[in-house]
Amino acid sequence: MGAPATPRTRAAGRPALSVRLGSYVTLEPHASGEIVAHFPGNAISLGTFSASAANRSGELRSGVAFSSLKADDRHFDRELHLLVRRLAMRGLLEYRLGRSSRGKDLVVIEPQMPDYWPRLSELRDKDTVVLSRFAYLRRRGGDMVLESPRAGALFKICDPKLVGFIVSLATPQTVSSLCKEASFLGVYFLALLIDCQMAFKMKSKSNSGLRLAEGDNDLALWDFHDLLFHARSTEGHHSNPLGGTYRYAQVLPPQPAARPQWPGTRFNLKRFLSERKSPVAALLRQRHSTRTFDNQDQITIDELSRFLEGTAPVLSEKTSRLESGEEGPAARPYPSAGASYELELYLAVDKCQGLPRGFYHYDANQHGLVSIDVSKTMLDAMLMKAASAMGVTSPPQILITIAARFGRVAWKYSSIAYALILKDAGVLTQTLYLMATEMGLGGCAVGITNIDLFARMTGVDFHVEGPIAQFALGRELHPRAQLEP
Repeated sequence: MGAPATPRTRAAGRPALSVRLGSYVTLEPHASGEIVAHFPGNAISLGTFSASAANRSGELRSGVAFSSLKADDRHFDRELHLLVRRLAMRGLLEYRLGRSSRGKDLVVIEPQMPDYWPRLSELRDKDTVVLSRFAYLRRRGGDMVLESPRAGALFKICDPKLVGFIVSLATPQTVSSLCKEASFLGVYFLALLIDCQMAFKMKSKSNSGLRLAEGDNDLALWDFHDLLFHARSTEGHHSNPLGGTYRYAQVLPPQPAARPQWPGTRFNLKRFLSERKSPVAALLRQRHSTRTFDNQDQITIDELSRFLEGTAPVLSEKTSRLESGEEGPAARPYPSAGASYELELYLAVDKCQGLPRGFYHYDANQHGLVSIDVSKTMLDAMLMKAASAMGVTSPPQILITIAARFGRVAWKYSSIAYALILKDAGVLTQTLYLMATEMGLGGCAVGITNIDLFARMTGVDFHVEGPIAQFALGRELHPRAQLEP
């Protein structure tokens, strides 16, 4: 965690990294020794500490040196270190680069993931560094921020001179050449950028093959806008407000539920309707969302088997290769862009007669479930996040996560890959709804997924395979009356 080694880091005025409370966080020490963190709408106990540690906690408002949190530092305070790490686990800190404790902020690092902690790798003069193609600068209110959908934190750029330096990283540069830049902030800054994957070290100073040089082959398939959309429209890789916040309720009126009519010539289609009712149309009208489930009458493994066999199995597999080298489609009951069939189903099972509680992958080829070993804590977290998203207190009997093998689509399609995947997820979600309705089961689409939690449960990086939708399934608690056919 110390400063990266390079002779030029010893120059006078080298910026130092410090850690401090987020501007929205306050600490309240109690006489009992308990320290409570307060932030909008929440209060969390951080544990019990000595009077000395409680007094020192006040230093976190202005900031303490990051280097003092190392065990080998002569100013190391074990209790303060414990307090800081507990705050960091909850994303309640920010990290500052500045030339002095009272000077102006040069860069403020704001965690976007709860467990972010700066890790500074060693940089040498001969190392070649280049900016990630996923890094971008934008205005946020009155600030300029540097972000990346891959990063665990964003950088608020407080010194305008740094913008020019960031631009210079668009082409590969050695550390020694960067040190000569007038706006060079020191290798601390470079190491922090690399730690957040906003920049990366190259094996050689060359502009060729930059896309393949950054990360693995799966990452190379992603377009910038697609990965940004994926990371910012799901939970787990940012700290922005998420879900139904009604942020414009006091600013703008809501748009009408039905679009205002066009003034053109109108043709009344009702008079062309047949008296014969379509069974598909009746099923579509019976479809509804179920958010509460009857845990006294659980869904059974027989019903689950029938449900999955009707919605998602591989019906036929073509093993031949197309002229492009692409493997032929494995057809399923729902349509898919370019017959890619990139979607996979993962089941978090809370209550199902005949099936142990746990986390499973649906093997569409063999129509079977394969258990995945996860902790009870993670399984509970996934189920309860879905319950919270549905606005209820009890988890669904079964939560189906629709995940995508992104490269299956991105290998073929440019610019539209992620859009196609979302359309496929919408088609599959309706298929799940209709099957649940036909079977007399309850179902509900869940709009929020956590890509970081899924990655930890599966051990697969979020850019390789990740969740894009969820569907709650089970026995409806109070089945509503069937509509007239």
